[in-house]
Amino acid sequence: MLASHIDVHRSGDRLKSRISWLDSKHSFSFGQHYDPDNTHHGLLLVNNDDTVLAGSGFDTHPHQDMEIVTWVLRGSLVHQDSIGHSGVIYPGLAQRMSAGSGIMHSEKNDSWRLGGQQHSDPVHFVQMWVVPDEAGLTPGYEQLEIDDELLRGGLIPVASGMPQYKDHSAIRINNKHAALHVARLHPGKAVNLPSAPFLHVFVADGTVEMEGVGTLHQGDAVRLTSSGGQQLTSEAGAEVLVWEMHARIGG
Repeated sequence: MLASHIDVHRSGDRLKSRISWLDSKHSFSFGQHYDPDNTHHGLLLVNNDDTVLAGSGFDTHPHQDMEIVTWVLRGSLVHQDSIGHSGVIYPGLAQRMSAGSGIMHSEKNDSWRLGGQQHSDPVHFVQMWVVPDEAGLTPGYEQLEIDDELLRGGLIPVASGMPQYKDHSAIRINNKHAALHVARLHPGKAVNLPSAPFLHVFVADGTVEMEGVGTLHQGDAVRLTSSGGQQLTSEAGAEVLVWEMHARIGG
């Protein structure tokens, strides 16, 4: 039995990668930023908070044996991959790419809107990686519009491989021990965290009050071990991403 523990990570303490077109903040070790004491939590390896300028983005690059979930907060992101999928990801659209045995993809902030108008708006999104149940799976892609469900203000299962969310999550991931929930908190309306061996709570937008922790601002994260059930509220509204995980890397 794991000892109960709550670990708060503030926005300003995150590792950062900044170039002319990208402002990226990493919750865990990523790329050239390596900290042996901060490689993952539970099954979550990457929680990158990215802002990409218009007309720029990530050129085609490879991935393997990873479940990649992308959640757009503002703007739009154009996805293209080597198995023939392309599309525009925007707020309220759940999207995941299963890299499996190997896939190539690009992610760009196209400077043209779907209607043909040019724009100069940045895209702000969070990209999260969890390990799959097994290596070498067939690569895959899935997306689904869930904006209506989010408007209700509850904690919505967005991406999951857990059996209990089989008929409720918007999209599936290849890990039976993990689920991503999203809540757009209404002012004064509370949601309660699930109970799990590992939880990762990330404030994507706004300010949140977490029972037993206090005030959390945009970009703050809380890593919980053998915990859950805490209440989240927001006076002005907020958006929160919660990973529920019933296993960890390495057993």
